[in-house]
Amino acid sequence: MSDIRIKSAAQLAVLVLICLLGSCASAGETLQTFTVVNRYPHDPTAFTQGLAYHEGFFYEGTGLYGRSSLRRVNVEDGEILDRRDLSKEFFGEGIAILGEKIFQLTWREGRGFVYDLASLELIGEFDYAGEGWGLTSDGEHLILSDGTDVLTFLDPISLEPVRRLAVSGEEGPVRNLNELEYIEGEIWANVWHDHRICRIDPGTGNVLGWIDLARLHAEEKQADPDADVVNGIAYDQENQRLFVTGKLWKFIYEISLEQ
Repeated sequence: MSDIRIKSAAQLAVLVLICLLGSCASAGETLQTFTVVNRYPHDPTAFTQGLAYHEGFFYEGTGLYGRSSLRRVNVEDGEILDRRDLSKEFFGEGIAILGEKIFQLTWREGRGFVYDLASLELIGEFDYAGEGWGLTSDGEHLILSDGTDVLTFLDPISLEPVRRLAVSGEEGPVRNLNELEYIEGEIWANVWHDHRICRIDPGTGNVLGWIDLARLHAEEKQADPDADVVNGIAYDQENQRLFVTGKLWKFIYEISLEQ
């Protein structure tokens, strides 16, 4: 065999080894890091279950029995501009804005609430099977998580299920899907007790990548031991700004992803 052929075979062997070690296999499921662009004050008593950004304001759904609420919040100083408290038998969960309405889930009560976006007045209720965790919208449907690896698409008028999507990646089924946000054609999900955000293809359920927020969690815990898990994703589509927070955190962070 000539030196050229030996060299080519050796090069091929190296490429195969690289792939076996995961460099090729993991190309479609990246782990992204980030830089912090800004920090905005956040109510440290808010057990954040849902977060959204709309026309210059944060909208936040909070949880815990006797402390659950829906809020409109000023971005710059964290002032609560408007608030609707849930009855103490409800544990508030994820929220989503669609059209001129805000939808809010509850954890184990199987009850959802519909509010007028402008006034936050309660204008309707709906029932659903199983638990409610996270909620977002792709502009056509509401998308609900229930703590499993399956997302449920709801018709926004009837609020009945129209499709279910199993989420899976290189690690297998991704369970404990929690707070959701629809961002530039992808579903982003907090995963309960995981510091990472999972980026999901809404057509296939395949995991596209992960965003590691571990150092934000560590920063919050260092400032206050009561700070809880990463939970809360909001997106300013017009200005392409990404916001994240957690339960009982002192800040909402604007972050920029590193490629």
